[in-house]
Amino acid sequence: MRRLRRTPALRGLVRETEISSADLIQPLFVTTGSGIREPIDQMPGVSRYSIAELVEEAGEVADAGVPAVLLFGIPSEKDEAGSGAYDDEGVVQMAVRALNDNHPDLVVITDVCLCAYTTHGQCGFVRDGEVDNDVTVELLSKTAISHAEAGADIVAPSDMMDGRVGSIRYQLDEEGHPSTAIISYAAKYSSAFYGPFRDAADSAPVEGDRRGYQLDPANSDEAVREARLDLEEGADALMVKPAAHYLDVVSRVKQDTGAPVAAYQVSGEYAMLKAAAANGWIDERAAVTESLVSARRAGADFVVSYYAKEAARWLG
Repeated sequence: MRRLRRTPALRGLVRETEISSADLIQPLFVTTGSGIREPIDQMPGVSRYSIAELVEEAGEVADAGVPAVLLFGIPSEKDEAGSGAYDDEGVVQMAVRALNDNHPDLVVITDVCLCAYTTHGQCGFVRDGEVDNDVTVELLSKTAISHAEAGADIVAPSDMMDGRVGSIRYQLDEEGHPSTAIISYAAKYSSAFYGPFRDAADSAPVEGDRRGYQLDPANSDEAVREARLDLEEGADALMVKPAAHYLDVVSRVKQDTGAPVAAYQVSGEYAMLKAAAANGWIDERAAVTESLVSARRAGADFVVSYYAKEAARWLG
């Protein structure tokens, strides 16, 4: 077996899994205001951008060879119903239009959720202390329609409400957006690795947590059932989140469904790699590349990562 491992050229000839810039998606945070490039302390190298600066950053992402961005909005105001999420002049809607005007070949994906827009920080409409699934689904569908009308190529519901994919697909078709695709966060776990993101997006729950609708980290059969249901409802691709600690789930979902599958290397994973590299404990480039390859090896067709732009430049 060792004979084919002796040189880089030989190893390359028999390599089973490849990673390239074309397999990556860059998440970006867009905020209201102007002239803003606000670094996020917990995520070195990642910033919040106002729209003009977002357009500039997206240009660098595209120049690096990354084909798609995933937008997360940070509104100036919040309310109980998260109305900023489905405001036609909301920060994400305006950002989508700006990106389409300036980078027409870039694939624009929008996160569809209410957590960053609600005063309570839950992912849906709260009634009597509980998230009301059906009302939330209506608001998520309104959000997806507003993103599609702004020009989003793909909407990505990340809320984990029951039935939201079917409702969004139906509403998109009814409103004249049959070509807008859906990437469903089909297996989004109630994970300890979201902390830096919640600070970046100011989306942490004020009270309680999200275990009532996100998946239990102990379960994988449940993730497969969720994935099947979302495909039946009209999802075009599936997301598993987080990535590193759930590669078995990535593999199971891919093998069971055969659908396109994304793995999301989340903020906590990114922050750990950055911190270890800053302390000289790991070779950052080698460790990041290995983490991305491992997601592809598990079955992910593409990887959402805060490292996307940086890794694309390493990969060439």
